[in-house]
Formats: sequence, C-alpha cells, structure tokens
Amino acid sequence: MPELDALVVAIASAARPGEQVEAYASWRRDTDVRVFSGEIEQLATAESAGIGVRVITGDHQGFAYVGAVDARAGHEALDAARENAPFASPDELLALAVPDAVSPAPLALWRPGVASMPTAAKVAMALDLDRRTRAADSRIRQVVSADYSDSDGEWAVASSTGVRASSRRTTCSLSVSVLAGEGKETQGAGGYSVGRSPDELDVDVASGDAIERAVRLLGARKPKSQRLTVVLDRRVTATLLSVLAGTLSGEDVARGRSMFAGRLGEQVAVKDLSLIEDPTNPLAFGAAAFDAEGLACRPTPLIEGGRLSAYLYNTYAGRLAGMASTASAVRGGFSTPPGVGARALAIRPGTTDVPTLLGALGEGLFVQSISGVHSGVNRVSGDFSVGVQGCFLRDGAFDEPVREATIASTVQRMLLGVVAIADDVEWLPGPAAGVTLAIDDVALSGR
Repeated sequence: MPELDALVVAIASAARPGEQVEAYASWRRDTDVRVFSGEIEQLATAESAGIGVRVITGDHQGFAYVGAVDARAGHEALDAARENAPFASPDELLALAVPDAVSPAPLALWRPGVASMPTAAKVAMALDLDRRTRAADSRIRQVVSADYSDSDGEWAVASSTGVRASSRRTTCSLSVSVLAGEGKETQGAGGYSVGRSPDELDVDVASGDAIERAVRLLGARKPKSQRLTVVLDRRVTATLLSVLAGTLSGEDVARGRSMFAGRLGEQVAVKDLSLIEDPTNPLAFGAAAFDAEGLACRPTPLIEGGRLSAYLYNTYAGRLAGMASTASAVRGGFSTPPGVGARALAIRPGTTDVPTLLGALGEGLFVQSISGVHSGVNRVSGDFSVGVQGCFLRDGAFDEPVREATIASTVQRMLLGVVAIADDVEWLPGPAAGVTLAIDDVALSGR
C-alpha cells in the first residue's frame, strides 16, 4: 500500500537532531462467519488501521499511537511520543534497528481472492461445512459451530536510522467443532482447513478431520497410572513449540527467565532433533519478508543436532545480550512497540510416515489433545504437567481411548527422550508447525 509506505517515511524524516524516530502503520480487515444448526449465528467484518511512533532521545523512549492512517494523525502521534519520552525510565540500551546486509526473501503472501470473494460466498462455505458435517456420520450429535474466517492486511515501517520496509498478507480458514456420541456418552473435537485464499480451502478436509478425532475418543476411560512412551499428535507438538518459543527469547534468557539460560552449545535434545525458526518459509502462516522493526527475516537454527545453537533477538534484546538481532521482532499491531518472538518455528521432519512410526513403536499412548498448557508448563524450571485425551496404541494401532488423565515430565527430559520424528509437517495459523513426535518414559497419571 504506497500510502502507508509514504506516510511512515514522512514521519520518520521529521526526526530532530539527537532523536531516533520510528513509525509503524498498519491496516487490516477481518471477516468471520459462524453457523449453528444450519443458520447464520454470526457475520462480522471489521477493519482496523493506525500508526504507532517511537521516539528515542538519549536514554529515554516515548511511544504513542493513533487509530487513523493520515499525515495529520501520524504527526500527532509523533508529538505525543516526544512528550512521553521524558517520563519513561532511562535505559542506555535503547536504540532503533539499523539496516544490515541481509536481503529480504521474495515471498508472495497475499492473494486477491480474499478481498474479491463476495461475502455471500463466504457464508455459503460455512453453511456447506455445517451441512456436510451433520450428514457425514450418524454418531455426530451436534455441530457446535462451523466457521469461515479470513484476514487481509498491510503494514509499513520506516525509521530515521534508514529502515524502510512494507508487506501485505492474506490468510483464511474453515474450522468446525463437533460432538460425537454413543449412548449417554459424548466426545468433542475440531477440524480445520487453511490457506491464503478461499480456493485453497476444502470443506471435506475440515469436516473429516473433526469427525475422525471426535469418534476416535468414544468410549474413553480414565487410565491406570504408569510410565510409557507417548506419541504427540502434530497439533499438540505445535502447541508445545509455541510455548517453547518464549523460552528461546534472548531477552528472557538474558534476564534469567528461561530454562535455557546459560546453556548455549550444550546438548539439550537428542541428536536427531533440530529446531529452526524460519519466517522465509512460505508454507508458514507466520512467514514474513521483514520483522516488525523492518529488518529482513532470515532462518535461525536454534537447536542443531540436539545442541542449543542460538536464541532469538530483536534490536533491544540483542543489545542486552551483546548480540546482533536475528530479525525476530514481533508486534501485536500498531498500538504496541516491538517485542521478541517466533513466527515460524519447526522441528526438522523425519523420513518416516505416521503409520510406520506407530507400527515400529507397537505400544504407547497417542496424545490427541492437551489442556492446561499455560499453567502446566513452567518456562523457567521446565516442569511439565498437562491434561490429555487420546488413545492407547496396541500393535501400532489405536485401541482404548483415554480421558481424565495427565502426563508429566520436564521439557528438558522430553527433548532428550524423543525416540521418533515423523514426516507429517502441518502448518496452521500460529507461530509453530506441528509434526508427530514420540517421547519415551513419560508419566501418565489416571487412577
């Protein structure tokens, strides 16, 4: 959007002597459709736009934002940021990003279909998802919701230190939540189909995914407590990697708020496990050519052959640790200054498909879903305890379903206990990809 690019450049160019000025502007439109019992329950389209401005003078930083994208509003935010700066706590590490020699990846993350598709057609997709799911299996008692969602947006950032970057992206998804039942029992699950354009979505994929997961759990019982091998469904792995991303923030590491603090170069996982943050991967829904400070994104191997090889840094976190930025700045939008975060975290996949992996293991517990992640995982100690649903594995096949159970270990032990990695990488909206993962010697608590 040329208007955004020109706007932030004009604001950054207004820096006074002794000042560093950064301007970030964004525009976003979201459409959400929800269907329940064959009727439209919700139809909403929302737009947001605004400008955030940072001003650094000496060891003080001021920040302000406005919910409009025009020159007058942008310069009002600049004036407000200047007024706020003297009241901020002094910090000698403050500085804006400076362009480096990394070239941006040529990513095509925007599709015209999101904006050009009529709203009526989007509603029709959600209605079709609801109808097909209700009709697909007699054990489906209720479709709790059938949803279509999409988003398209643009942003631009410029600074008085020479940064100038802009980008645009689209995403869309179908999701359905169901209840399956037999007798007095019901079990719930959800399914998805995702893409960057509506023509990449598949109603049958989303519907079949939800039905398979819900029906699989029928007859679930509380298991006996024991130690065993667990196989994490790829969506469970993605959830855990999203939590793990925070422990690899260079700022948290420098402040001692991470289980990986002081462990650079150590063996923290099995040799077969490598973890990489790569926003230049176009398959990732967090893919980006630039980070939120305008530096070109680049791959950052975090764990290589089981050894911890790097942390994630934005400009501030890098200065705190005496390191260069890994172009890992993220923002919640124009109303927040940048922090540190992952966009596209993934374990390097193995070469074995899931049926072969399960057959080789023979017995264990397949964990289909988890609960209590944010309260059950301690990012400093690594203590890990979450609720699970899934199925026991017998001779490599799904057997008795499980509910009202907990698995417990530590993140450190789990990384060193990985015994198999499948080849089934799945990217869903979020900062991490999923892959089926088998981990030995995990405590299962039930009855």
